[in-house]
Amino acid sequence: MSIEKLAPHLHAFSEFHTSSPIPHLGTRYNAAGRFLPEPGNTVVCHLPIGSETEAAIVAARDRYLGMPEARKLAFTPSSSLHMTLFQGIIEHRRSLPFWPDDVPLHTPIEDMTAIFLDRLVGFEPCGPFEVEVIKATPIGLTLDGVTGEDRLALKAWRNRLAGLLGYRHPDHETYTFHITFAYLMERFDDQAILRWQPFLEDIVLEIADHVPVLELNPPAFCSFEDMNHFEELLVFTPKTPTPSV
Repeated sequence: MSIEKLAPHLHAFSEFHTSSPIPHLGTRYNAAGRFLPEPGNTVVCHLPIGSETEAAIVAARDRYLGMPEARKLAFTPSSSLHMTLFQGIIEHRRSLPFWPDDVPLHTPIEDMTAIFLDRLVGFEPCGPFEVEVIKATPIGLTLDGVTGEDRLALKAWRNRLAGLLGYRHPDHETYTFHITFAYLMERFDDQAILRWQPFLEDIVLEIADHVPVLELNPPAFCSFEDMNHFEELLVFTPKTPTPSV
């Protein structure tokens, strides 16, 4: 297959297709693959420890580590694996609309976390949802709701959190759910990215074979100092639908 026919969702990782600066390189992590201080907060769903989902996702990550191009990637620890449900605020993104417009942009991160915890008091969780892996890229997995109802539930969570916390990212309606394995340090040459395309397709099939529906912990509001660990501060248990009589 020629490089011109590379799948569009892999263009960002290809030297041929993308020449712009690599996002987050130099602020979130450096060229040696070391994660830099970048405090913030977020709402995520961690993988249940000891679950079949954790085993399948960690096995997929291990396969990534076995690829020759793994040296071009800065891997986060397997203990930090999660699906982001709603982006919080972060040190290097102090601007609107990524920050509540009723809070000064110079507010310390730890104070922002305290403000958000206050706003989340009494938050009534939305309904449960199930997700599946739909694609893989060199830096991780792309997820989506299994059914239309699941996708509506994910949207409801995000809308409620945006309204309560007071900001809405430009990609709010089109946000791509994901599990990050690593961050890109160097884009792939033609031969490498063309070799990765079938590898990534196989990753998706292998995960679907073991865990067609991913098991996730309940959404949790977390704080972090860098991408190595996300500390759960407040856990939201989805409300259980009332059975019809």
